[in-house]
Order: sequence, then structure tokens, then C-alpha cells
Amino acid sequence: MRVYPNKNLALNDCRKWASIKHDKAKNDAGKSKQRVLMTRDISNAVKRRCIYPAHIPQANQYTVGGPDPNMNPRLALAISTAKKNAVPKATIEAAVARGQGLSASGAALENVTLEAMMPPSIATVIECQTDNKLRALSDIRLIIKEAGGTVSSIGYMFAKKGRIILQKKAGIGADEVLEEALEVGALDVVEDDEGRVVVYTEPAEMKTTAETLAGKLAMEIEESDIIWDPNEDTMVPLDDEEAAQKLSEFLDDLQEVQGIQGVYTNWAKGAVSEEVWVDLRSKVAV
Repeated sequence: MRVYPNKNLALNDCRKWASIKHDKAKNDAGKSKQRVLMTRDISNAVKRRCIYPAHIPQANQYTVGGPDPNMNPRLALAISTAKKNAVPKATIEAAVARGQGLSASGAALENVTLEAMMPPSIATVIECQTDNKLRALSDIRLIIKEAGGTVSSIGYMFAKKGRIILQKKAGIGADEVLEEALEVGALDVVEDDEGRVVVYTEPAEMKTTAETLAGKLAMEIEESDIIWDPNEDTMVPLDDEEAAQKLSEFLDDLQEVQGIQGVYTNWAKGAVSEEVWVDLRSKVAV
């Protein structure tokens, strides 16, 4: 039994221990988020495809992607990064399998979509791939409930679109891509915060448009997926820092659910600080 000579010393000791626990919890949360991002990079590298048609003179025909790191440089890099950060071998293997639409045991994965309304009135769409649909739904619903949200049909506030992100190339921006993209049926062309060209399409046209643009422009496709894009007239500004923090914690909890593929929200920046906004944006797909 420890005896303190006075109450102030005991209080200082307790505060110090509380601070250590808080710092450790924050550090552990940061590592967990980093691990989620690294395993997602592995899965995306497996799914990635970039085809240059042979008739295009600037490039030979080839495909990048697949589960073999010897034939997929991006996958090799993602796996190497994960290993350097002590991501377990089993986790890496599961991420490779997930990129092929399989569980670690080789079973086919099911797609699960859940819609919810989160405080303060933020419409949220959650997509997950799982080999146990009932368990995944139960886990996600519990996280929504504990965060003060409710499962609700809010899909009408979004439009499903194909999204193609082109790898950066010197001298090529949205303006240079726009004409070619519109010719092959693209809906819109913009540049993201990293300066990459992003092309939006109808969902059914995404794959064809990606392959055609890659060939015509001699550019690699960094990512291509189907997203839930919020309608402009439904966007909700985030003005409350406390509410934003709770949303951040909710998103962190979601990432602990195995197989989360993307989270889509209809929020806008509002009055929250830039630091809070950047943190939130890093945790969602749109």
C-alpha cells in the first residue's frame, strides 16, 4: 500500500497517471487508424487496374493489379510499408484476399450498405464487405446507436456515381482531361486537394470510361470506385466543434469493423476549425 505524505502529492500523482493513460489511448487510436489506412491501400492495390490499349502509340498494353506483389509494384510497396509498421502477416494476407473479394478463408464476401442519420442531422451511408452479413450489420447498428444516431433511409440525399482518380502527370490537369472525358460520357471533371484529376461517371460506365481515358491520355488510374455523392441541396454545415468531435469518434469506431469499404456523408465545413475539418475529411470516402 502506497502512503502519501499529503493530499496534493496524491492528487498530482493521479493526474500524472491520468495524463499517461490519455496519451497512450490517443497514441493507440492513431496507430489503429494508420493500420486501417495501410490495409486499405493493400486491398486497393490488388483491385487496381490500368489498361493501355495496344493501338495507342504512347504506351504498350499492360495491366497493373492483382494479388502478386512481384507483378504489382503498388501492392509490393503497400505490403512493404505495412511490414515496416508492424502490421501482422495475417492482417496483410486478409487485406490481399479482400482486394479479390474474398475473406481470409477464401469465402466470397457480401456487400452490405447501411444508411443512418447521425447528430447533428448528418446523413451517412456506410458500405462494408463481409463474410458474415448478420454480424456486420449488428456491429454497425450498435456503433450508430451508441453515437446517438438512428438507422434511416437517407439514400435519396445522395447520387451514386463512378469516380475515377487519375495518377498525377506533369502538365495534365482537369482542363486537359475535360474534352476527352466528356467525349467518352463523363459527367464532370475536377481536381482534388492533392492536385489529382478526378472524373465522375454514371456507375455502369465507370470501368469502360476508365480504360478508355487511360489509353487516350496515357495516364494510370490510381483509383476507381462507385461512390455516394451528396446532393448539394442537402448539405449540412458543421458549426459545432463538440458535435464534430463526436462524429470523429464515431468514424474511428466504424473503422474497427472489419471490411468497412467507405463512409459517405452530406456534411459541409461550416464554422469548425480547419484542423478538425481536415481530420474528419480523412476518415470518409467523400
